[in-house]
Amino acid sequence: MSKDTLTRAHLSEAIYREIGLSLSESGDMLDVLLDEVGKALERGENVKISSFGTFSIRKKKQRVGRNPKTGVEVPISPRKVLTFKASNLVRQKVNAQ
Repeated sequence: MSKDTLTRAHLSEAIYREIGLSLSESGDMLDVLLDEVGKALERGENVKISSFGTFSIRKKKQRVGRNPKTGVEVPISPRKVLTFKASNLVRQKVNAQ
């Protein structure tokens, strides 16, 4: 794993430092938050976190793809994909780097 990856453990530690909950309570709080976000997305709802961004589900129709090695056409079945649109504030912070 890259040292530049923010993990669940890192987030739990940040909650512990910032709020002062115990490490186990911080982990439980993070688990509840992520579980609620996941459930909302499963129901097809958008998840908007103010000053951060919006998670949403987009439906993709069936389409024809092509194997790049052989050129053979292959049907790609319809599916749902998770999308994220960052808020302007997050975009500005990322671009300031």
